[in-house]
Amino acid sequence: MPRFHRDDDENTGRPRLTRSPEARHDEAVGLARAIDLDPVHTEIVTVNDPRPATLIGTGKIEELAERIKETGAALVVVDHPLTPVQQRNLEKGLNAKVLDRTGIILEIFGERARTKEGTLQVELAHLNYQKGRLVRSWTHLERQRGGAGFLGGPGETQIEADRRILQDKITKLKRELETVKRTRELHRSKRKKVPFPVVAIVGYTNAGKSTLFNRLTGADVLAENMLFATLDPTLRRVKLPHGTIVILSDTVGFISDLPTHLVAAFRATLEEVVEADLVIHLRDISDPDTAAQAEDVERILADLGVEVSPGGKVIEVWNKVDRLDADTRERLVLSGGAADGTPAPIVVSAITGEGVDALLRQVENRLSGDLAELTVHLTPDRMNLIDWLYRNADVLSREDLEDGGMELRLRVTRAMRDEVEERLSGR
Repeated sequence: MPRFHRDDDENTGRPRLTRSPEARHDEAVGLARAIDLDPVHTEIVTVNDPRPATLIGTGKIEELAERIKETGAALVVVDHPLTPVQQRNLEKGLNAKVLDRTGIILEIFGERARTKEGTLQVELAHLNYQKGRLVRSWTHLERQRGGAGFLGGPGETQIEADRRILQDKITKLKRELETVKRTRELHRSKRKKVPFPVVAIVGYTNAGKSTLFNRLTGADVLAENMLFATLDPTLRRVKLPHGTIVILSDTVGFISDLPTHLVAAFRATLEEVVEADLVIHLRDISDPDTAAQAEDVERILADLGVEVSPGGKVIEVWNKVDRLDADTRERLVLSGGAADGTPAPIVVSAITGEGVDALLRQVENRLSGDLAELTVHLTPDRMNLIDWLYRNADVLSREDLEDGGMELRLRVTRAMRDEVEERLSGR
């Protein structure tokens, strides 16, 4: 599994952290294992002068072909975008099936999709990918021109026919996705009528999003140490410490160099992030590559129109501190806040639950404002509110009165205080 590393930055407009070839190699191996492939040989190949026809030189192709023959490998994964011509020429030179980075991600997505929307999105992305691969895929057919000089031979005719078939399928899928999108928008509008804020969890794939989601909601979403363990978004209702109810959304993991058409295909899913009232950016702080991963996530969020600067709607959370030794964890906590006053990241372990209460408090404070204390007096005819108050506020003290009423001292969010006062007034 060669990982072709280039020192030049292909992304323009924003500075980009340089990833080590070793980190990218490990990620490529993880992608392969995510669909149960068993890598029999991996290596990093530095390409200073990419070949338009094959990406790499003929000498390296011959060397890899020999290694493929020795190991009996049937598939070569190239962790780099390949043009249709490069893919076809590499398959000829290596005498094996070749998948590039986009192809392997599509294979993973195809296995992970469970909902109708996810399946449609994967199929659409796959068809768009295949559409560009029809070039020279019919070289076994004749290439002679028609008699009048303007008609293509059978080869061109077959290519055009296949392109039309693919385009028809793409058009049909887009229509189906529009229907799904309208249904999702309908559900979203219904949620807005019952004004529960939406909190989306985002992060690099394998950052622990589903594990944290399960910890917060008691759900049973697939959570494994695997890239793209979950694909379809999941939503659950969560009650925060002082009564605020939110809708928590677990989304597809992000990854570096995510192909543009994949982002486009999954835009309907990612709209949950765009529409969210608050976004939890979860980072695997135990990963040596965490800074570069965070930058990739922030780039995709910015492309979606989500404000990632301080004061925006993103809370940064550092996960998997249980994997760090005590000294590293202490340094991490002390260095969390930036000198410019940027809010310090919240340090958690989704596995052990460490720091999760602090995260929930921060989410509630950001959504509902600071906590406030108030004293309420319940007359005997308003005792039906006791159960609601206990469920939606933090009751600090309670005093039973001689007239059969009750006095409660509460700690609530500022938003909840308005609702308490409204209920007490009988409005």
